[in-house]
Amino acid sequence: MTGKNTFKNFAHALFIPTEDPSISVAQCSALSRLVPLMYFILVVNSWMLAASFWHQAPFWLTFYVSSGLTVVCGLRLAVWWRSQGKLLTPARAKRELRRLPIMTAILAVAFTSWAIALFPYGDEQAKGHVVFYLTISLISTMFCLIHGRYSALILAAIAGTSVVLFLLWQDSRTSYAIALNITLVTVASAIVIRIQSRDFIRMVNAQTRTAALSDENFILANLDSLTKLPNRRAFFSRLDVAYNQAERTNTRLALGVIDLDGFKPVNDLYGHTVGDRLLVEVATRLESSFCNDTLIFARLGGDEFAFIITDAADNDTLRKLGSEICAALGLPFVLPEATVQISGSIGVAVYPEMATSPAQLYEHADYALYHGKATQRGTAMLFSAQHEQKLNREARIEQTMKFANLDTELSVVFQPIVDMHSRKTLGFEALARWESPLIGNVSPTQFIPIAERAGIIGSLTRPLLRKALTAAATWPEGLRLSFNLSAHDLNTPENVLAVIAIIETGCFDPRRLDLEITETAFLHDFELVRQSIEMLRLMGCGVSLDDFGTGYSSFSRLHALPLTKIKIDRSFISGIDRNPTAYKIVKSLLALSRDMNLECIVEGVETHGEADALRTLGKVMAQGYFYSPPIAATAAADFACEGAAKKPSSHP
Repeated sequence: MTGKNTFKNFAHALFIPTEDPSISVAQCSALSRLVPLMYFILVVNSWMLAASFWHQAPFWLTFYVSSGLTVVCGLRLAVWWRSQGKLLTPARAKRELRRLPIMTAILAVAFTSWAIALFPYGDEQAKGHVVFYLTISLISTMFCLIHGRYSALILAAIAGTSVVLFLLWQDSRTSYAIALNITLVTVASAIVIRIQSRDFIRMVNAQTRTAALSDENFILANLDSLTKLPNRRAFFSRLDVAYNQAERTNTRLALGVIDLDGFKPVNDLYGHTVGDRLLVEVATRLESSFCNDTLIFARLGGDEFAFIITDAADNDTLRKLGSEICAALGLPFVLPEATVQISGSIGVAVYPEMATSPAQLYEHADYALYHGKATQRGTAMLFSAQHEQKLNREARIEQTMKFANLDTELSVVFQPIVDMHSRKTLGFEALARWESPLIGNVSPTQFIPIAERAGIIGSLTRPLLRKALTAAATWPEGLRLSFNLSAHDLNTPENVLAVIAIIETGCFDPRRLDLEITETAFLHDFELVRQSIEMLRLMGCGVSLDDFGTGYSSFSRLHALPLTKIKIDRSFISGIDRNPTAYKIVKSLLALSRDMNLECIVEGVETHGEADALRTLGKVMAQGYFYSPPIAATAAADFACEGAAKKPSSHP
């Protein structure tokens, strides 16, 4: 064991390639930068020496041998040149370092022997040139091998010893003095090389430690700590690189954004620990099933993931891939606590067809995701020219809305809510209308979602609520007013207090006011939303859950919220007279509302058949074009007083 350690120490002292790969790579990399200089010195010095003996020594010795040595050096330079484009791995570095002493020994013997062979043919000046050549070539080459100490020592041992012995053999006082000088210079050079080599190793070790720390910091800064996927920062950095490459190589680049449908209910039902474990499983499934050289995934935050596809295929192939990812996400996830099932919606955009910058590529993919969730949840949707037209239209609406005088441009219309059996008008739902002097009438199905996404819905809610309360104050006693609140109106105390202030300063009895919220409110801070609803209930306001059954959280949240009504969405009512399944669903929802002592309003009744089918289910309140389209504020009171609800509208 001691002998083995002694050998290791000896090997380290001579700088035989160590077991530390970083030192080997650094040493080989540093040596490679000095290789051309070393061969240049040898070749130029050799031809200068050959020129001194051109007419004194045999032609074969001055020309052919010089040419042969030059060819050897040229071949070595060619090998060096080809290696510059290759990755310098630790294994390759060690091979090069082990090969270097052998080549050094061969070249030392060859050049030294050639120079000594020329010596007898020259005059005094030429012989002095030989000694100068051997000395200067020895020292300069040793310093070119400074990062390969073992090779430098071999060179000193072969060339230096040969020169000194040759000079001592000359048996003259001058040659003795020169031999002593060369010995001292060679030893001094060896000491300098040893010191420099030791400092080089220390520097590499220090850089390695610093690089390791930097790598750790880089990993922490660029990897999602939960899923170990690239995080948002790393994703957009890679997107910039991929985009520049696609632009340079004229190839297609695809970006996809994935949103998990149904993740929040799992998180709410089982807790954040299970939710985190589900996210890890999602990341694992995506990576193991779809990752390759051209596709990488990242987690952008929450339950949102994304992917980049370099050298993307045609759109049909991208749609197929998106469908496969959605199908994979739709398979059950078996967790220790439970087996859960979710789905995923995907939006995809492609460069160069649908984007002119990385930011636009992401924006368009995100828009395709938003559009897909609104129309075909659980599928993959590619951003198209139609989407671009719609996006431009929505961008214009958003900009116009931000600078509009909403107090004058917004108005309110009212749709009656009736008792289906007596056809008595029980109240009205306030519906927003916007007539812009710049872009004309804009549908609420357009401007309200845009205002919510832009975070300016509060600037619509406040003037609309004031107008609705002012109009309702003129109604006969007993008529109720329903008004829609956005999730944004409930997710901060400031927004809720603004709504409360408008209600308190209005002339309408809060006990006749029903504030409608949609299930999207649950996607925000649920506890804060619950507290906001309780504050509104303390004022006497009713609270209705709008579009009931279309979201994910309804059944798990009904008991936790102080609701007074639920409104069944039109999607369940359409064709109920012809669809037994729809009939059973609505019947069950009505039974649920009665069991929970909640009133129930059916939205979107449009035909005689639908109205007749609903009347068979007992006491039901309804609204829809079958009874009346939305009417102006000035006509609402007359509609209720004249019993217009008893005359169903002919509007389809």
